[in-house]
Amino acid sequence: MNLDVNTLFLVTIYVEAILGLLLLFAWVQNLSIRAVAWWGCAHLMRALSIALFGLFGSVPDLISIDLANALLFLSFGVTWTGARVFDGRRPLPLSLAAGPALWLVVSRLPSISTALDLRILLASGIITTYTWLTAYEFWRGRGEPLVSRWPAVFMLFAHGALFLLRTPLAAMLPWSPTSEVFDSVWLTVLSFEALLFTIAIAFILLAMAKERTEFRHRTAAMVDPLTGIANRRSFLLDAAELTKRYATEGCPTAVLLIDLDHFKSINDRFGHAIGDRVLQIFAGKTMSVMRDTDLLGRLGGEEFAAVLYNAGREKAVALAEQIRGAFAEATVEVDGYPVGATLSIGVVVHQGAPLDVPELLLQADQALYYAKEHGRDRVEVAAFDVARDCNATDAPQLAMAKTAA
Repeated sequence: MNLDVNTLFLVTIYVEAILGLLLLFAWVQNLSIRAVAWWGCAHLMRALSIALFGLFGSVPDLISIDLANALLFLSFGVTWTGARVFDGRRPLPLSLAAGPALWLVVSRLPSISTALDLRILLASGIITTYTWLTAYEFWRGRGEPLVSRWPAVFMLFAHGALFLLRTPLAAMLPWSPTSEVFDSVWLTVLSFEALLFTIAIAFILLAMAKERTEFRHRTAAMVDPLTGIANRRSFLLDAAELTKRYATEGCPTAVLLIDLDHFKSINDRFGHAIGDRVLQIFAGKTMSVMRDTDLLGRLGGEEFAAVLYNAGREKAVALAEQIRGAFAEATVEVDGYPVGATLSIGVVVHQGAPLDVPELLLQADQALYYAKEHGRDRVEVAAFDVARDCNATDAPQLAMAKTAA
C-alpha cells in the first residue's frame, strides 16, 4: 500500500491538535500536574508547525520553512521542559529557546541558506538533542516507581536516534541511507514514524501523569502529612512485613515508644504552629540518626514508635539516647521561641519466636509510663532480652529486667 505524504501530513496535523487538546483537558482536571500542560502545548505547536510546512509555495519561505522549523524545534524544547517540570526541576528558558534561536540565526547565513544538506543536518541535530534531553530527564527520575517511565525513555531515545540517519553518522551503517531507494521513501518513513510516535508518546505521558496521581494518593494514605513519616496504619503494616523477615533470621529487635513531654503545654504557651514545628523537628532529627532498615511512625498526637531490627539492648539504648539528646538540643529555641522541648522513651528488646510488635508496644508503653513517673526526659528499658546482634559469635544471654537506662 502506497502512503501519500500529503495525506500523512494532514492526518498528523489533526492528530497533534487533538492530542494537544486532550492533554490540556487532562491538565484542567488535575492542575497540580503542570507538566501535562507543557506537553499539551507542545503538541499544539507541532500541529501549527506542520500546518505552516503545508503552506510551502503559497507563502514566503521565511514562514513556511524558517518559522515552521523554529516552531517545531520549540515544541520539542517544550516537551523537554515538561519532563523537567514533571520531576520537580525548574524550566530553563534560555536552553528552551536555544534551538529555535540557533536555527533562525544559522539558517539565514549565506553559506547555510543555500546548502540543503547542512540545513537538514542542523535541524536533525536540534531535534535529536531536545528528544534525548527529554529521555534523560525521565531517566533521572527513575527512582520514582512509575512503570510508564521506561517506555517513554525507550521511545524518546529511538525517535531521536532516527533523526541521526540524516547526519554523517549514517555513514557508519552497513547499508547506505543515501541510496536512490532510500531517498524515495525517506520523507514517507519519517512522516509515518512521527505520526506513530506522537500518538504513542502522548498516551504514555498521560499514563505517567495518571500513575503519579495514583501513587501519591496511595502514599498520602500511608504517610503522616505533618511530619512526612509513616502513619499508624503504614507503621503497623511495615512492622508486619518485618515480622515475616524475623521468622527466618531471628535477630534481636528493639521497639521504642516515644512521647513528647508536656506537649499540650507547648501548644498552649506558644501556639499550635510552634507545636507543629516541634513535631516536624522531632521527625527530622530522628530520621537523621536512624538506620535505613529501622522503622519510624507517628501513632497519633505526640506519640511515636520505632522498630530497630538487629539491635540488642546496648545499641537500642544508645540510639534512643541519641534521639533524646538531638531533639532536646534542636528545640532549645524554635522559630525564636524558647521552647526547650524534651521527650521520654520506653524501650523493649526482644529475641525469640514469634515477634509480636503490637505486644512489644504494650511493654514499651509500660517503660514509657515509668520514664514519665521518674521525671521525664529519660530512656527506660523494660522486659528486654540481653542479646548480641546477628553477626555476633557469642551465644546470647537471656535476662528479664526493668531498669532505667
